[in-house]
Parts: sequence; structure tokens; C-alpha cells
Amino acid sequence: MPDVDGHPAIHEMDIGSIFAALADPHRRRVVEQLCAEADSVERTCASFGLKVGKSTLTHHFRVLREAGLTRQIDYGNSRKVTLRRRELDDRFPGLLRLVSTQAVEQSSTETPRR
Repeated sequence: MPDVDGHPAIHEMDIGSIFAALADPHRRRVVEQLCAEADSVERTCASFGLKVGKSTLTHHFRVLREAGLTRQIDYGNSRKVTLRRRELDDRFPGLLRLVSTQAVEQSSTETPRR
């Protein structure tokens, strides 16, 4: 059963939900950026630069939280998000490495804009 903030316990994390969350390019971009950060980095939802409306942004971060990819921390007037790196590595070893590798490969094959 998820905790009061909607984070699933490690044994409740489902690979289907994880893949469904990562199927969206906006959500995958968030996870890719968090993978590139240090382990304990907390970021605001707006810091990812997603070009979507506020309600869509809220939806994307809810999907990531409910899948178990991220943890949202409420600081009263702001929320921060962090990657659940340790739990994901325990539950699905190699998953985050795959996401990170895919991001690096995509960025190296994209043609530069002029």
C-alpha cells in the first residue's frame, strides 16, 4: 500500500508501471536528468524546463511518484522531487543505467540545430 504521499513501497513497484511512466518523453527526460544528478539532489518540478501547462506537469510528476520512480518532498510552500535511486537499484538492478545510457546515446546521435 502506498504511503500517505502516494509513494509505493519497494515491493509494490511494478515494472509495467515503471515502463508506462518512462514511455512518455517528458517523464523519461525528468528521470534522465535526475540520473545525471548526485544521489541526494532535490529539484523543483519547474526546474526540468518541461514545456507543458501546470496541470499537465502535475500529472507527469504524479505518474512518476505512483510508479515509484521519484519521491516528492513537501516543504510547505514548495515541493521537491528526487530519484528513488537506491530503491530502484535494489528492485530493478540496471534499470537506471539503461535509462542513462539511452539518454547519452540519443544526445550523441541528434543533429545539431542551426
